[in-house]
Amino acid sequence: MELLFHLIQAMSVFLVIAYLYCKSPWFKPLTTESLRTRDKVYLYFFFSAVSILGTYLGIPIQDAIANTRAIGPVLAGIIGGPLLGTAVGLTGGLHRYSLGGFTAFSCGLSTTVEGAIGGFVHLYLRRKGKTDLVFDPKVAFATTFLAEMVQMAIILLVSRPYADALALVKVIAIPMIFSSSAGTALFISIGRDQKNMYERVAAISSAKAFKIAERTLDFLGRGINAETAVDLAKIIQEETGVGAVAITDRDKVMAFIGYGSDHHVPGSAIVSPLTKTAIAENKVIFADGEREHYTCPLSPACTLNSVLVVPLHIDNDVIGTIKLYEPKNKQFLNMNKMLGEGITSLLSNQLLLSRYERQKNLLVQAELKLLQAQVNPHFLFNSLNTIISITRNDPARARELLIHLSNFFRKNLKRGSDLSTLEEELDQVNSYLQIEKARFDDRLSVEMDIDPALLALKIPTFTLQPLIENAVKHGISNMLGQGTAKVSAYREDGQAVIEIEDNAGAYREGGTGDGLGIKIVDRRLKALFGMDFGIAVYSVPDELTCVTIRIPLAGCAK
Repeated sequence: MELLFHLIQAMSVFLVIAYLYCKSPWFKPLTTESLRTRDKVYLYFFFSAVSILGTYLGIPIQDAIANTRAIGPVLAGIIGGPLLGTAVGLTGGLHRYSLGGFTAFSCGLSTTVEGAIGGFVHLYLRRKGKTDLVFDPKVAFATTFLAEMVQMAIILLVSRPYADALALVKVIAIPMIFSSSAGTALFISIGRDQKNMYERVAAISSAKAFKIAERTLDFLGRGINAETAVDLAKIIQEETGVGAVAITDRDKVMAFIGYGSDHHVPGSAIVSPLTKTAIAENKVIFADGEREHYTCPLSPACTLNSVLVVPLHIDNDVIGTIKLYEPKNKQFLNMNKMLGEGITSLLSNQLLLSRYERQKNLLVQAELKLLQAQVNPHFLFNSLNTIISITRNDPARARELLIHLSNFFRKNLKRGSDLSTLEEELDQVNSYLQIEKARFDDRLSVEMDIDPALLALKIPTFTLQPLIENAVKHGISNMLGQGTAKVSAYREDGQAVIEIEDNAGAYREGGTGDGLGIKIVDRRLKALFGMDFGIAVYSVPDELTCVTIRIPLAGCAK
């Protein structure tokens, strides 16, 4: 117990070191997905120092040293992989060997093996796609526990005389195993807390994407040209702080702001293979500057080393790219990678809206008033605020909602024809309801009862969305209690019947606010299928509202 107490005291020194290290700038690279060679060199020296210090803080026992040396190599292996762990273990082991004693060789060998064990755990987690467990204290504790058990076995197998080795292990095994394992777990716990803080800051900063979309909303209505591309590049660089930003169309550079602007000249043809690949294959290309470098094809003296190339597209047609660069002395942060992809997705939706606004004739523009009435700024900003709030505590849920938001706007803006299938309409409605459920928390529940045989039926585009939005916006949102929206689709007397029901009962005949959307949908249904079809509304004030759509099966199953 006395030995365990002394080792815990020694371990406490490492906890102070861990706290100071996690507060330093050298910890920041650990918040990224991959470590650069330079970062691994820093970690090598840091954890080698930890290992050597563990030896010096040890307690001499029977011509040996009870210590917490294993903390350094095991942590290096778990965080940096087999090469780093083995290198730190070898360094710490050689230092221990130089101090002599009948366990000098066995302890030097076992320290090297402990670093390798930590490295193989890192490798296993990466191959299994569980890299989030690298900073799990339980994993750190179990790995060190195993590594120290292996050390005791090596001491027994290698050190001579065996009787002395056995006597030593009986004394040091339990104190060293538990103190080192606890020290590693606590070290990792401190690092995990700091890493989570960085990630929360990164999540909050992702709100910049929404700010960029808001700042560009007006001038992107004119599309991307030489003038708007420069404005867009300036805004993106201001909000992200990256080294350089470029905007291209499919053939040439339209704007370039930041490092390298002396030779990346607007108006010049695209020569970067990465950009050409992104355009040709409509996919995001990321050269992180470590595993894959960006090599400037224009100037060997160019300081840019990493790049994110994200295609700008309308529907599936690539119209250009947005490119974010970082110089050689700056790492491309993962949060800027996600931010760049999010910005481009939002801007692509904005450009899609702009294209439709320019192309549609007066009749289609009149019908788009329905879309604009449903996809209003209040819904957009409410959705963004909801997602920003959720991002702080649940990034995975926020990402899911962003996907729904992107899908919602894509469906709203994509009008390949005047008709959509019921399945396509329900997909759009589902994205809308998922966002609204997140905003209203537990106050909104959704029920779906759809005959699968009706999913392929054709109905006018934007038939369901305004009716669902009426139920939520003008009905359920004003309720104090639980709100329920139900969508049903079934066959009856040779007709397809679709019902949208809510338990708010807010509809009033001749009322304002939600009547326009219902009238436009009814008019479009009657124009397509005849005056005998369309919408009927039944309402019991403060109890329920049921909007019923009737469509001839023969007429819509085309």
